[in-house]
Amino acid sequence: MAEQRTKAWPMADENLTNSILDLVQQAGQYKQLKKGANEATKTLNRGIAEFIVLTGDTEPLEILLHLPLLCEEKNVPYVFIPSKAALGRACNVSRPVIAASVTTSEARELQSQIRNVKLAIEKLMY
Repeated sequence: MAEQRTKAWPMADENLTNSILDLVQQAGQYKQLKKGANEATKTLNRGIAEFIVLTGDTEPLEILLHLPLLCEEKNVPYVFIPSKAALGRACNVSRPVIAASVTTSEARELQSQIRNVKLAIEKLMY
């Protein structure tokens, strides 16, 4: 398990995890959410990802470890949260979700929350 934690970096603390899950839920309502590793990869390649949420309890973790590399290449912040079940609930689906992308939008409703979460993620990384 300790090895798992070192690969799943940066890991959000409880407060940041709750903020991220709240934002993911709202992003879903505003159609600014893509669920799953493949969809997240597409948003990065298309340049529409604001930030990527990954889950530390993914088994095997390697199935989403291409995403941090792509995020760094595209200069998009990413963060791990502890639970894929919680991310699934926030995405409003009954299955666990291992990765999600909050995307850009013309709508401005979520802009300040997205900015706050991105700043918090960037603080974790340095």
